[in-house]
Amino acid sequence: MQLSSHSFQDGQAIPGEFAFAVPDATAHVLLSSNRNPHLAWRDVPAGTQSFVIVCHDPDVPSRGDDVNQEGRTVPADLPRVDFYHWLLLDIPATTTEIAAGAQSDGITAHGKPGPAAPQGLRHGINDYTGWFAGDAQMRGEYYGYDGPCPPWNDSLVHHYVFTVYALATPTLAIEGELTGARVRAALAQASVLGQASITGLYSLNPAVPAV
Repeated sequence: MQLSSHSFQDGQAIPGEFAFAVPDATAHVLLSSNRNPHLAWRDVPAGTQSFVIVCHDPDVPSRGDDVNQEGRTVPADLPRVDFYHWLLLDIPATTTEIAAGAQSDGITAHGKPGPAAPQGLRHGINDYTGWFAGDAQMRGEYYGYDGPCPPWNDSLVHHYVFTVYALATPTLAIEGELTGARVRAALAQASVLGQASITGLYSLNPAVPAV
């Protein structure tokens, strides 16, 4: 399989249009248009009955002590963890493209509803659910796509890995909430016929540009 995007090139920066926030000289960050990027795939394995899309950032700080704190920097050697931005399931085998903005076009305070997704698909809960848990204005269950918003003082550029999986079944069986960990665990047990990934870069730290 091969995966590509009109929205960004593999290994290159993701435009702010597809991010949750963009840099701001005064406030550090401003909320952005939060559109899902375009994705298209080809060379699909024979027998494919559905697709799953997962987007995760493996560069999220494992501790929040320094995150977005004035006069401090998140160190590069801090252990990092996965943060899931998008879980899109039960994509029909006849679909080989997701249009930009088709699944997310703007920020929804308290999160987009789910698990029912636009175009009759199913989407999971992304990790902004936990990130905003202590914020009364934003907390809620965040389903679907919500784009990059790395710490504005991180010393690392973040990598956003978009992966499409081709399944031999029309749906992905998952027990419990559709979290990133559960989706990845279900994929490990599923009949995956093929997969392909592309990676986009993003940074909100002017001193660490995503180039």
